[in-house]
Amino acid sequence: MSVVGFDVGFQSCYVAVARAGGIETVANEYSDRCTPSFVSFGPRNRSIGAAAKSQVVTNCKNTVQGFKRFHGRAFSDPYVQAAKSSLVFDLAQMPTGTTGIKVMYMEEEKVFSIEQVTAMLLTKLKETAEAALKKPVADCVISVPSFFTDAERRSVMDAAQIAGLNCLRLMNDTTAVALAYGIYKQDLPAPEEKPRTVVFVDVGHAGYQVSVCAFNKGKLKVSSDDDTAVSRLMTAFDMHFTFIPAPLVLLMLTDLGFITKEDIYAVEIMGGASRTPAIKDRISKFFGKELSTTLNADEAVARGCALQCAILSPAFKVREFSITEVVPYPIALKWTSAADEGVSDCEVFPKNHAAPFSKVLTFYRREPFSLEAYYNNPKELPYSDPTIGQFTIQKVVPQPSGESSKVKVKVRVNVHGVFSVSSASLVEVVKSAEGEEPMEMDTPVKEDEVKSSLLMAFLMVLSYPITSGDPLEDNKQEEKKNEQPPQAKKAKVKTKTVDLPIENSLNWQLAGEALNLFVENEGKMIMQDKLEKERNDAKNYVEEYVYEMRDKLHGVLENFVSEADRDSFSLKLEDTENWLYEEGEDQQKQVYIDKLVELKKLGEPIQNRYTEAEERPKALDELGRQIQQYTKVVEAYKAKDELYDHLDELEMMKVDKQMNEAMTWMNNKMNLQSKQSLSQDPVVKAQEIQAKTKLYSACNHIVTKPKPKVEPPKEETAAEQNGPVNGQEGSEAQTGNPEKGQAAPETTEAKLPEMDIN
Repeated sequence: MSVVGFDVGFQSCYVAVARAGGIETVANEYSDRCTPSFVSFGPRNRSIGAAAKSQVVTNCKNTVQGFKRFHGRAFSDPYVQAAKSSLVFDLAQMPTGTTGIKVMYMEEEKVFSIEQVTAMLLTKLKETAEAALKKPVADCVISVPSFFTDAERRSVMDAAQIAGLNCLRLMNDTTAVALAYGIYKQDLPAPEEKPRTVVFVDVGHAGYQVSVCAFNKGKLKVSSDDDTAVSRLMTAFDMHFTFIPAPLVLLMLTDLGFITKEDIYAVEIMGGASRTPAIKDRISKFFGKELSTTLNADEAVARGCALQCAILSPAFKVREFSITEVVPYPIALKWTSAADEGVSDCEVFPKNHAAPFSKVLTFYRREPFSLEAYYNNPKELPYSDPTIGQFTIQKVVPQPSGESSKVKVKVRVNVHGVFSVSSASLVEVVKSAEGEEPMEMDTPVKEDEVKSSLLMAFLMVLSYPITSGDPLEDNKQEEKKNEQPPQAKKAKVKTKTVDLPIENSLNWQLAGEALNLFVENEGKMIMQDKLEKERNDAKNYVEEYVYEMRDKLHGVLENFVSEADRDSFSLKLEDTENWLYEEGEDQQKQVYIDKLVELKKLGEPIQNRYTEAEERPKALDELGRQIQQYTKVVEAYKAKDELYDHLDELEMMKVDKQMNEAMTWMNNKMNLQSKQSLSQDPVVKAQEIQAKTKLYSACNHIVTKPKPKVEPPKEETAAEQNGPVNGQEGSEAQTGNPEKGQAAPETTEAKLPEMDIN
């Protein structure tokens, strides 16, 4: 199972992976841990990352950057229209009304959605992670700015799905940094003690975020996120970063009124722009303390995401560390109330409410109804449309008695920070036969009371976090009971819960059909990129061979080719080079393969002669050494040397014969080769000589045959002949005789413990 964290920034991206040694930020194919957030479109393929950034000048109209800010936005959004004039590439409206990017791709004008372009970048980051881990990557955690709204977060989730990734969690940038900061700390306060308050200031290329986090041992709670989207001033800050207006830093910290500066333990600063002296100076003066830079300003977010992925993964054992996020903007629901003949509303998640979190709302309805979710305070929203979506609760029917049905609706903000109506259920009253057991009975509801309560919704008193894993808790709101005689017979009342279908209509949500189409198109583009890479590689091999052989023909290969052949081959190489930059500029892969084979037919014989001239002397030396070695053994045997006098005569005759044959063959080949010039094919090749060096396997077992061992006669000990001597105790004398009633002692080898070789 892969454990990967992606920090997808406005200008650059980082990839962190979890390995046995810990969290590591991995490098791309350029040995750079920073991958530019650029995508370039060409006539045959896409370029992503560093390759795309290099085309900013040469292919500016089709090279896209800074597209992260358009996630989940309509083309008619005032922010999109304002940014349109400052972009080099063109924006266009998608059929659904969202923002798209218009480029020339494969010689055709194409409009890609923001989700598609982000998916292309994620595909590149996925390939980088797979190259580092040497296995497929699917599960991951992706960072997003903490000020992203519901629509923007859903847009990023769709992009991950298009790229073939299973995003386990969308994690706020500052929360990821806080996790990377706190999980390694050994001196955090105990859970029952006052938490340690740390402020994290993330000053990126185009986004500025501040979070206040409370740390206890094994616990991280985000107390506040101040998500002022001054990222929209990117252009001005990029051009004049040395001047930062004083209100900017103060604006980012307006939500810190619930703590004093003395409560703050440290102020951690990170982000690509955090190295700007003016920014550091203003923030330091505001807090009245030195800034802390214990974290890697660029890589901390990616590392925090990888840590979160490791916590969620069963493949790694990570120190327990709970994380509590907050809801950045207040979320409310509104619905049509028939009783009041108007619209009712209710704030379900106030600002900085803990997340992930669920709540249950109780409604009384006779028919299907709709709930509209929206952000309650549009003024502080960095987004033009406060609407989140509309949720229709279907198949609501009245009770058999005609009364309104009790409908419980569960709403939640999940781990991604996305709001949803996750479930709805109808509580159906079922009356059983009369029983003898006395019990209380619900008071009948009058018609005028039904009208007044028909469309009333009550927020459930009990709400619980998702992380608790508890089932839904019913809100035990009792209606008034009629007082009846205690001994009266009453009908038993039972209830059953029926799940209701919910129809979601989310703001700027990609339809399922469109999402599947984008996934399919991404797969086709990946295959096209692969084919184009193979074609370019084939072309580059031809070009590389032309340059290599042209230099070698007048260098190391000069003596191994005749003058006529050299001139002919040089002319062929020159023609091929000219062809590459003219007709061969844009050919199919097979054409380049055939051209390379044609050149190698002329070049390989020359290269082989050079290789043979290098390897042949080494092979001859080895053969000569073996012949000399075994010849000396044969001569020593013939001289009756006592080292070899035990060897078999017939076998030694075979060795002598093989030595003579090998010597004759080698001398003959060396004489013939000496008459050949270097530009001619060799008489004997190194491979043939190496085949003759198998003398070792044929002769070595004969000449190294060991002498037979001669065992000396056994001498009887004095104890065995005469028994105990000079009063020696019998037990000592019996040591050498196991048959005297005492077992022989175990040898040293038997006492050694068995070793686990594995």
